[in-house]
Amino acid sequence: MPSTVIRHFDYDAAEHRLDVQFVSGRRYSYFEVPEKLAAAMRRASSKGSFFNRRIRDHFRFTRLE
Repeated sequence: MPSTVIRHFDYDAAEHRLDVQFVSGRRYSYFEVPEKLAAAMRRASSKGSFFNRRIRDHFRFTRLE
């Protein structure tokens, strides 16, 4: 199901990094995200809700240009 908040996300298992692009166009990288958590986000029916509950404010991040 498409998200109304998240346009796209990708997980780099080697780096444990979750890259998220929001519908606003802003892009962020979240670091030290466990692979199991990224897989659970992929399966979540609401990506935005999952992100807000389990990723946002839980992991170090940087905004990408």
